[in-house]
Amino acid sequence: MAVPVAFFALFFAYPVTAIVGRGLKVGGDWQFARIGEVLSRPDILGVLWFTTWQALASTALTLLIALPGAYVLARFDFPGKQLLRAVVTVPFVLPTVVVGTAFLALLGRGGLLDELWGVRLDTTVWAILLAHVFFNYAVVVRTVGGLWSQLDPRQEEAARMLGAGRFAAFRRVTLPALTPAVAAAALMVFLFTFTSFGVVQILGGPAYSTLEVEIYRQTAQLLDLPTAAVLTLVQFAAVGGILAVHAATVRRRERALKLVDPAQTSRRPRGAGPWALLGGVLLTALLLILLPLGVLVERSFDGPGGYGFGYYEALQSVGAGGSSTFLVPPLEAVGNSLRYALVATLIALVVGGLAAAALTRRAGRLVRGFDALLMLPLGVSAVTVGFGFLITLDKPPLDLRTSWILVPLAQALVGVPFVVRTMLPVLRAVDDRLREAAAVLGASPLRAWREVDLPLVRRAVLVAAGFAFAVSLGEFGATVFIARPDNPTLPVAVARLLGRSGELNYGQAMALSTILMLVCAVSLLLLERIRTDRSGEF
Repeated sequence: MAVPVAFFALFFAYPVTAIVGRGLKVGGDWQFARIGEVLSRPDILGVLWFTTWQALASTALTLLIALPGAYVLARFDFPGKQLLRAVVTVPFVLPTVVVGTAFLALLGRGGLLDELWGVRLDTTVWAILLAHVFFNYAVVVRTVGGLWSQLDPRQEEAARMLGAGRFAAFRRVTLPALTPAVAAAALMVFLFTFTSFGVVQILGGPAYSTLEVEIYRQTAQLLDLPTAAVLTLVQFAAVGGILAVHAATVRRRERALKLVDPAQTSRRPRGAGPWALLGGVLLTALLLILLPLGVLVERSFDGPGGYGFGYYEALQSVGAGGSSTFLVPPLEAVGNSLRYALVATLIALVVGGLAAAALTRRAGRLVRGFDALLMLPLGVSAVTVGFGFLITLDKPPLDLRTSWILVPLAQALVGVPFVVRTMLPVLRAVDDRLREAAAVLGASPLRAWREVDLPLVRRAVLVAAGFAFAVSLGEFGATVFIARPDNPTLPVAVARLLGRSGELNYGQAMALSTILMLVCAVSLLLLERIRTDRSGEF
C-alpha cells in the first residue's frame, strides 16, 4: 500500500487541498460560512439537481445499450470481432469537446437530422444523454465483457439441465457473478457523466450546467474562487459517498469464481436469436459510434477547394494561415501524446496493480476505505487538479512545472482507477485455496503470485493497460493547464484550434481528431492481437 498511498497523497490530495484552501481561507482563517451561502443560492441548487439526475439517466441508458454489446463480444466468435472491439473503444479517448462537436454536427442546425427530417436536438437533454452513451459505451463493454468472457458457461448450462429457463439461469447463475463488474462499470460511467464538462457545455447551451461546467465558469470566467472551492467540496463529498456505498454493497456480493480461457467460452452464433442480437449490436455501433466518427473524418477532408489533404498538410507548419496558435507544428502533438501516454500507462499499472493486489487481501478497514478513495480522481474537477498542480509543485524538491513528467503524472491519476477497477474483480474471483495449495507445496508469496494469480489475471492486466493508455491519450481537463506550449498533447492541440476562429483552424482540429482516432484504433488492435496470441497460455 505504500506506493499507492504516497502517489495519491502527493499528486492528488496535496494539490486539491491547496486549491480549496486558497478559496476558503481569508487572512489565514477558514470561512466555512461561505459553504452555506453558496449552497443556498437557487442557481447552484439547480446545477446540483441537473448534475445528479442527468448522470443517473446517462448511466442507466448506457447500461441498457452496452450490456448486449458486452455479451456479444464476450460469447460470440465472428469475423471482425477484434476490429469491432477497437472501434467501440475509440470514442472513449476522444476529448469531450470533440465529442460535443461531432454530435452538434449530427443533431444541431444544419446537421444530419436537420437536413433529413428538420429535427434538432441540440440544447436538449437528449443530445447530452446520447453523447454520454457514445463516450461511455466502451466502459461497459470492456469492463463487463472482460469478466464475462472468462466465466465458465457450463455452470449456466447445468442450471438449465436442472429445469431452469434461459432467463432464470442467467438471473441466478451468471448475473450474480457479473454483479461486481457491472457495478464497477456503472460507477465509472456515473462518475464521468457526473463530472461532464465539454459535452454539456457544447450541446447543452446556457440552459444546462453541471458542477464541472459551473466550477470552470466560476474559476476562469467570473474569477470567483470561493464559489468554485465550495462546489469542488460538494463534488468531492458526493463522489466519496457514492464510492463508499458502492464498496459496501459490491463487496457483499463478491465471491470466488471459476475462470476459464476466453477461447473456451466463445462460439459462432447459432439460431435466429443470436444472429439478431449480433445484428442489433452492429447496428448500434454503426449509428451510435461510426456515424459521429464519420462526420469528423468527412470534415477533416472537406476543405475550401473541395475534398483533399489540405488540412493535414497545414499541420506540418507553424502559423499556417496567419495563426499563432502553436510554437511548434501541430503534428508534433502526435508524438508527444504517445510518449506521455506510454509513461502514464506504466505509472498507472504499477500504482494500480499494487493497490489492487493489496485490496484483494482485505486487510482491515483502512485498506477497504482506500478502495473508494482510489476512485476520487474521476469525481474531482480536473480544473481543480490542474490548478492545484501549478500552485503546489513549484518549489524544490518538487519543482516540476517545467518538467515533462508532470503531464504523465496527471494522466496517470485518471488511469489508476481504471486499472484498479478492471483488475480487482478478477483478482478477488481467484480462489484462495489455489494460493494456499501453492504455499503448501513450498512456493514463496512471489512465486505463488507468478504461478497462480498472474496466469488468471494476465488478460485483465492487458485490458487495464489498454484503458490506461486510452484515457491518457484523451485526458484534457488537467493537461490543458500543465502542458507546455512547445509540447502540446493531441487533446490540448484540438482544443486550441477549436478555440480560434477561422475555417483553417477548425479543419486542422478535425484532422488532428481523426489522427487521434487512428492512433487509438491501431493501438487497440495491437493490444487485441497480443491478447489473442497469448490466450492459449492461461
